Amino acid sequence: MPAMSTLPTSNYRAAQVRELDRTAIEQREIPGFTLMSRAGQAVLSILRQRWPGARRLLVLCGAGNNAGDGYVVARLAARSGLQVVTVALVNPDKLQGDAELAWNLYRQGGGLVQEWDARLLQSCDVVVDAILGTGLTRELAGKPLAVVEALNKASRPVLAVDIPTGLHADTGHAMGMAVRAAVTVTFVGLKLGLYTGDGPEYSGEIFFDGLGIPADVYTGMANAGRRVDARLVAEVLPRRPRTAHKGDCGHVLLVGGGPGMPGAIRLAAEAALHAGAGLVSVATLPEHVPVVVSGRPELMARGVRSADDLEGLLARATVIALGPGLGQDPWARSLFDAVLAADKALVVDADALNLLAKHPCKRDDWVLTPHPGEAARLLGESGAAAIQADRIAAVARLMERYGGTVLLKGAGTIVARNGDVPWFVDRGNPGMAAPGMGDVLTGVIAGIAAQCPDLFAAARAGAWVHASAGDAAARGGERGILASDLFAHIVTHVNCR
Repeated sequence: MPAMSTLPTSNYRAAQVRELDRTAIEQREIPGFTLMSRAGQAVLSILRQRWPGARRLLVLCGAGNNAGDGYVVARLAARSGLQVVTVALVNPDKLQGDAELAWNLYRQGGGLVQEWDARLLQSCDVVVDAILGTGLTRELAGKPLAVVEALNKASRPVLAVDIPTGLHADTGHAMGMAVRAAVTVTFVGLKLGLYTGDGPEYSGEIFFDGLGIPADVYTGMANAGRRVDARLVAEVLPRRPRTAHKGDCGHVLLVGGGPGMPGAIRLAAEAALHAGAGLVSVATLPEHVPVVVSGRPELMARGVRSADDLEGLLARATVIALGPGLGQDPWARSLFDAVLAADKALVVDADALNLLAKHPCKRDDWVLTPHPGEAARLLGESGAAAIQADRIAAVARLMERYGGTVLLKGAGTIVARNGDVPWFVDRGNPGMAAPGMGDVLTGVIAGIAAQCPDLFAAARAGAWVHASAGDAAARGGERGILASDLFAHIVTHVNCR
């Protein structure tokens, strides 16, 4: 497995990681305490790397092996000369197995524990969260809840051991409340919950250590998810031959831009160009044609008054993007019906998703790109909160009902299709919560799909390119980014090698 801080692409559920641990201990005869000791050393190494000036640590230990990791960290940190205050939130004499051994070694070395007092937060440089690990299945209550509340109110950086306390390891749902970590050091396998739901908000920067478990231990364990990285984009968009021409690179047709919404379809169309589509056409209201082509002569635009006007455009398209600024009036509905009847690969977004929610159907050759609110409407849920509580389950339901590839937008974007594990995008930033960002994503996916017939691969690559471009645009600060600021960075990331 990769060395510490090199993130693998595989994701696992908590039960799978426990099974990997068990296999390493029982079949490869790696003592459990050896793994725990390596975890503690990994935490201390990252802590010193991340906060080299830190001298005073507050280590919060709860129950189970997470507490054991904490006592190892406390012992090693004290031995290295750091000032360590260790708080036992659970009586350590009740610990068992490797955690009990970690506690005993800490105590034999002169280590002491204190009762929790929120004032301790005022005199430390870094807090180590070793309260609760991946076994949490119910909402926080009592002392752990009070500690997490105080911790989140304090202005002290937190390093979470394996997973922030309070975060569900499989769904990423904050169980009432979760520790807001600056850094999470996780072990053996990347937990799904770090990358979805509330995970991206609470996990901070993620570091990984495989604890020296042999690679063949992982061979029989199916992934529960995968992370998208630059290698996928390079596979989907290989170098073009020197003889390539625009006809080899696909033709995107974008349909949308209803009354008062020419900007949405223009943004999507420009994004498709920057993603490398050979030809890009726009079908919109006639009065919007000048706005669409103004300043961007590379675009082709045609005014359409009815679905009959789409006929020639549909025939020439490699892939169709439907929805940006479309609206839900009779004009929009007629275009929606015509596009769905055209038997072409589709990227479906915005108002086209709202129309689909009212007139559901199922097919394999499309990418649906809902945000949580649109996903709720597609599933008949009361609101986005129902989707966010378990994003992975929501995507599975969307695939079951509508088929094809589903891309659920938001922090920790998920891309999935039936028969494959979900893929996660761990890039993007809050500055992308801005008008038109979804339209740009639609255009990027359509532009890549014009060059790659595999819609699932195009959606994964497009989500990564879009999020990475957003991060590049935010280097000067997240607040105030415009959707159009991503265009130059899209070009950079579709050409990554």
